[in-house]
Amino acid sequence: MQLTAKQKNILESIRELTMQKGEKPTSYRVCKHLVSQGAKESMKSVMQVIESLEKKELITRDDKKKIYLVENDSYGDAQNVMSIPLYGLASCGEALAYADDSSTDDFLQLSRSLFHRAEPEKLFAVKALGDSMNKEGIGDGDYVIFEKAEGQNDFEGKIVVAVINGMATIKRYKNMGKGIIGLFPHSTNETHHPIYLSEVDVIFVAGIFKKVLPVKFVSL
Repeated sequence: MQLTAKQKNILESIRELTMQKGEKPTSYRVCKHLVSQGAKESMKSVMQVIESLEKKELITRDDKKKIYLVENDSYGDAQNVMSIPLYGLASCGEALAYADDSSTDDFLQLSRSLFHRAEPEKLFAVKALGDSMNKEGIGDGDYVIFEKAEGQNDFEGKIVVAVINGMATIKRYKNMGKGIIGLFPHSTNETHHPIYLSEVDVIFVAGIFKKVLPVKFVSL
């Protein structure tokens, strides 16, 4: 089944809201989600696409206009699946060894539609250890997807994977002023503390957080 780029974008937004956030979204919710992701979509255009997807029997709506995905074998594209490198382990507590490009021997299979605004070749994954970022939805053992930070220097307030003297850790980046950089946990476990660094320390921000993919299966 052929879909336009806009139809694919909106359908994958519905998939994300439904499968990752556990919602049954309305057209308004889908539009709001798209805008939050940087898309310039009007409510009218979103509704038109949703009506088109409904005619194609890819979605259905109930009396309250909530949207449900419809399993349809005619919609699928093996070429839409990409492989991104999995760089070993990154700790959400103390920093652990970071595997660089030269030691990559594992990959994750992901739908390109999950990252339709990112360049696939810039994506990589690490497997999180620890619970210091669990308030951000990053649990022990989860796969965390990052976009390579090559050429970027605006990390303020963002979740990053930072490499310090060859060791990696996942934290939120904060410039504290007076030459101090803080890497902050966000956890229900109060034993975790920030890491404070000087701007002159050897610190390399390898990637900026894009998405977390939980490994635990939750039965509904």
